[in-house]
Amino acid sequence: MRALIYRRGGLGDTLLTFPLAEALKKSGFEVHFAGNYDYLLLGKEAGLVDRVFSDLPPRTEDYDRVFLLSFQNFTDRPDAVLINPFPPAREPVWRYYLREAGFEGFEPSKVLPLPSLPDWEGRVVLHPGSGSEKKNAPLELFKNLYRRLEGEELRPLFVLGEAERRLKEELKDFDLYEVKNLLDFARLLKGAAGFVGNDSGFTHLASYLGVPTVALFGPTDPLVWAPFGPLTAVLYEKLDCSPCFPKDCTGPVPKECLKRIGEKRVLATLKGLMEKRRKP
Repeated sequence: MRALIYRRGGLGDTLLTFPLAEALKKSGFEVHFAGNYDYLLLGKEAGLVDRVFSDLPPRTEDYDRVFLLSFQNFTDRPDAVLINPFPPAREPVWRYYLREAGFEGFEPSKVLPLPSLPDWEGRVVLHPGSGSEKKNAPLELFKNLYRRLEGEELRPLFVLGEAERRLKEELKDFDLYEVKNLLDFARLLKGAAGFVGNDSGFTHLASYLGVPTVALFGPTDPLVWAPFGPLTAVLYEKLDCSPCFPKDCTGPVPKECLKRIGEKRVLATLKGLMEKRRKP
């Protein structure tokens, strides 16, 4: 049996779809996945996906099941399962995808089985960006956190993806890694001691790799979009206007909801997760 999943979107969106791929795989399907090719290679490397495509394959009739995480069915398969990428109710999006696909109750693995590299052992990775400036905590929070981590000999490291290359000059006095190959980055990240980031694809990846992860949420609803790794804590200051992303989030950045999260709280939360990991 063969199944096809189609999902466009960012890295976090793609990772939140992997539980569906896992459910299909464990049900005996050969799983093909069309979307962002580089992101999907993570699923192939982890054994959740058998083949990846950057677009829909021309012959969808070759598949026993077709799942489209999209607003419309643009295939020649009237029996394709069409799933709205945005859940109509407030619930974890990955659970919603599973239920809509017929796998309600399936419990996915919470750690992506990728091999790790030892280079970042003992290091705490900080990612100050995301796909939208509206979701970013103040850069000063990350700088202050870096200094606090250094003071406690926890060896911090900034990472920058394509979306935040503009920060390179501003962070030139800090230890910095630029992500150029996602698979290489994932293998390095897997061995890290901890991670702090905004609501971003890298934060979802760190969480899914089992790294102690502090996710800073602001305009986005964490009940729906939070990463689901086993050593993850979401810090979220709910205001009267929360959640408001993406439609109604107006005004200057950084957002007030994110400005209220201080580095002392972040550090204490991170250290708690790291201690939890050390316990047998």
